[in-house]
Amino acid sequence: MLDNLDALLLARIQFAFTVSFHFFFPAFSIGLASYLAVLEGLWLKTGKPVYHDLFKYWLKIFAIAFAMGVVSGIVMSYQFGTNWAVFSDKAGPVIGPLMAYEVLTAFFLEAGFLGVMLFGMEKVGKKLHFAATLMVALGTFVSAFWILSVNSWMQTPTGYEMGANGQFLPGPNWWEIVFNPSFPFRLVHTVMAAYLTTAFVVGAVGAWHLLKDKANPHARTMFSMAMWMAAIVTPLQIFAGDMHGLNTLEHQPAKVMAMEGHYQSHPEGAPLILFGIPDSEAKTVRYAIEIPKASSLILKHDLNAPMAGLDTIPDDEEPPVGTVFWSFRVMVGIGFAMLGIGLWSLWGRARRRLYDMPWLHRAAVLMGPSGFAAVLAGWITTEVGRQPFVIYGVLRTADAASPLDAPAVAASLLAFVLVYFTVFGIGVWYILKLMGKPPHAGESGIKGEIDGPIRTAGITPGPTQNPGGEEPLPTEAPSEKEPV
Repeated sequence: MLDNLDALLLARIQFAFTVSFHFFFPAFSIGLASYLAVLEGLWLKTGKPVYHDLFKYWLKIFAIAFAMGVVSGIVMSYQFGTNWAVFSDKAGPVIGPLMAYEVLTAFFLEAGFLGVMLFGMEKVGKKLHFAATLMVALGTFVSAFWILSVNSWMQTPTGYEMGANGQFLPGPNWWEIVFNPSFPFRLVHTVMAAYLTTAFVVGAVGAWHLLKDKANPHARTMFSMAMWMAAIVTPLQIFAGDMHGLNTLEHQPAKVMAMEGHYQSHPEGAPLILFGIPDSEAKTVRYAIEIPKASSLILKHDLNAPMAGLDTIPDDEEPPVGTVFWSFRVMVGIGFAMLGIGLWSLWGRARRRLYDMPWLHRAAVLMGPSGFAAVLAGWITTEVGRQPFVIYGVLRTADAASPLDAPAVAASLLAFVLVYFTVFGIGVWYILKLMGKPPHAGESGIKGEIDGPIRTAGITPGPTQNPGGEEPLPTEAPSEKEPV
């Protein structure tokens, strides 16, 4: 039965599943690392215990999310070597160094300071601990920088030369590869999406606890901070998304045609199709609800600007229109819902009722996972819209796969699904359990079973063996007659 399956399709599904699952955690940890830095900075500046408590509250959640993000991403390198060996061979000279830079800079930076951030608050000075928190936050950004540079190069490849053996080789200027045409727009759009994802999770947790106790000062603080982010960053994100779309129109017009549902060219202004059912066989969007010439106005800033359609693209180079069409609308719809929550919170704040608006709080709870949904929809739009190419315009996905055996790919896909949902499902459940506990004064933070190293030689015990103990530590070796 498995022999009849399409091995290439299974390989694509496998990578899509693992990368989608993986990106949920970095999208959260990138924003949460910066939020922790802000909380600790406010605590150091103001001395208010509420910021210190919230730092410890979210630190526990960050530790789990960060760990799951690292573990869930490891298998993608496995897939590069097994399912996509041709792609790795051809593009390795370009993308290999970029991914190595991510490890040598971002990952080492995160790993080097993570331990101090998680366990060192009571062991190092306040300023040193804050510096460690800043380094972890910087590390998450640098990681996003290099990974998005790799992805953007695959979307808009520049700065390369073709070797005699068919490999993509770096040209004379590496910066043309790193800062390829779509990279700045994708970096800004993705990082702000991570901040908004975190903001709405924090806002949902704060709103949840406000519904139970609207006088909780910690819930009030986190909800207020989250709503400021929603009100300020969402409009910026919409603007960044628009600029990203204009860049995509310039370099990947077929993707934008699929996003807009433009099967046919419009020489005198293209309509903005709000909703409809794409029919790729009939080359039309059925039951379309549209605004005349609005698409030309948005994309070309001219009502009568001509817009090319998919009829100008060979059929074998068209992306799957239905998937791209709907994923784009899900992303945009969630974005405007976020904007609505932000404006609603400003109205409540102006009336001094931000903490006494149960319907706003219920809406914020419902919007808690919205950032993850928007991020996933955005990446579906980006990646499916690039098809049928893995490196846009120069290397087809079908030509990048290894000689695959369908039963083997199906078996590994099934294993990934079972393991991911089991292991990471438990992790997500534990995160939700932590979020369900109300933040309070004197949060404990992260503590291990052993508070410090244990001396295995010598007669004087280390001071960390009795942390916070009331009895004085012995300074002399015990007598042979005394019990030890």
